[in-house]
Amino acid sequence: MNNITKLNIKDWAEEDRPREKMLLKGMVALSDAELLAILIGSGNKNETAVELSQRILHNVSNNLNTLGKLEIKDLIKNFKGIGEAKAITIVAALELGKRRKLSEVITQTQITSSEDVYQIFHPVLADLRHEEVWVLLLNRANKVLKKVQVSKGGVAGTVVDIRMIMKEAIETLASGMVLCHNHPSGSANPSGEDDTITQKLKEAGRIMDIQLFDHIIVCDHSYYSYLDKGRL
Repeated sequence: MNNITKLNIKDWAEEDRPREKMLLKGMVALSDAELLAILIGSGNKNETAVELSQRILHNVSNNLNTLGKLEIKDLIKNFKGIGEAKAITIVAALELGKRRKLSEVITQTQITSSEDVYQIFHPVLADLRHEEVWVLLLNRANKVLKKVQVSKGGVAGTVVDIRMIMKEAIETLASGMVLCHNHPSGSANPSGEDDTITQKLKEAGRIMDIQLFDHIIVCDHSYYSYLDKGRL
């Protein structure tokens, strides 16, 4: 039997190489694996960059959102041919994608529903393995003035300082605020502590004439809104 020589990407027809294909046909012509191959640049001794990229994507069920949850150490450990530099490149590219999405959403001129808030914070919070608490500060027209991280903790929870939230709101001259945090467990149901924080912030806002419009708990594919549930 004749030995079959494995071609590397440089041996492919020019229109089939990811970089050249992008130049010739545009980004939309490339598959996710081909785009990922451009990032990593080269494969290993057994796989081209495209084949390695296909294996990486297959491992996450071809879901870029799942890929975005992997850390640098996960990529290095699980995929031969992915060293620290390539892993950093992949993670950085996915982070830029999240930030681009966030930048597009934050240009909304007005918050009109819990869904608007979810779209702002989902790129920030959904992939985290720890809990973070943010506050969205609004003017009288419900336009976004500022979003602020007020707490960062562990998997099981974090400590929220009501005074720090009110300080930010007062200094920003906000008329309203929306509290938002994530549940790494994947369950959007509020805890007793979530209920307590909501009531404390609502009361502090009432005293300072800064209304708490909502408290939203973000998960990967769902969220919980205190306002929508009639609890504010």
